[in-house]
Amino acid sequence: MWLALVFAFILYKVLRLFFGDDDVLDVETSDFNALFAVSARLEKLYGGKVYVGLRIPDADCASPQNIDLVLLTKREAVVICVKNLAGFVSVNPDGSWVCISERKHKEEHHEDPVAEARRQVAVLESYLEQRGVALPEGYLSYKVITSNPKFRALNPDSFPPEVIQYDQWVLMKPESKSMLSGWIKGAFSTAKNEVQDSKYQQLHSVLSTAPMWDRVELRGSKYVLGEFLEFKGKHDDIQLLQYIKRSKVDRVIVQKTSMFGLAPTRLQVLYSFRDFRNEGASASEWKEVTVRSSTDVLFQPHNSKKVCKFKLSTVTSLTLSA
Repeated sequence: MWLALVFAFILYKVLRLFFGDDDVLDVETSDFNALFAVSARLEKLYGGKVYVGLRIPDADCASPQNIDLVLLTKREAVVICVKNLAGFVSVNPDGSWVCISERKHKEEHHEDPVAEARRQVAVLESYLEQRGVALPEGYLSYKVITSNPKFRALNPDSFPPEVIQYDQWVLMKPESKSMLSGWIKGAFSTAKNEVQDSKYQQLHSVLSTAPMWDRVELRGSKYVLGEFLEFKGKHDDIQLLQYIKRSKVDRVIVQKTSMFGLAPTRLQVLYSFRDFRNEGASASEWKEVTVRSSTDVLFQPHNSKKVCKFKLSTVTSLTLSA
């Protein structure tokens, strides 16, 4: 009995050594994954570009306004609040939502997401004006998308028209290219004129350099938004990684060096130096170092008080906001 327990403990330690820390399991990534899933589908069906995890300065409060998604096309910019709720959801008279979880069998109360998205529009519009972008009237709008397949609307007609319920979300398809709208009728605006190319590019430039949450992509296409803190590990590895700071680097890619599926002991880390003159980094701007796979990435997830520690072997990429 004791020998079996000792063997199981040793096996557990070996698996953690080669396949990463348990923090990847402790972090609730589903809400973050929902953002990127909605973002990918918006770009596929609607076109344009979606910016994820914005942190826009708010003059009315000390902390920035967090915005889930901003969809940008020549015809409109849409602030999108994503609600990854699972359970029976109803709307209170004051606009707030109540979700009765099927699994936890308890009530969860959520502030009015439509009012939240409306506030985010005002903050974003003020920020764009401060950066020299004056938007045409009606160009900026807002929507709330319920992205979880386990979302169950109690009295669906009570939800405001700005809310795209899950049953509507999964049925959305692009219309004919001859039509003005890229979405099914009524989902998004359908009678807007395109902005000039110069203003459209200006909007992209402003949003691409706006404050955002850092993001770490984990194996299995799992995402976590938050703040990158530092690397932890052997001294020689940390020396090689010392230049990866948000003031210098915007993108980090981790590549495995093992063959035939064996767990790697060392990893190739590629990083690109930040260049505000261009949107992306050219091949010549990428630097490469090789470090131990046991090196840790310390990351503070958004809406969490816990600092998570991810083994570098579990990380696919790291994106740092300016």
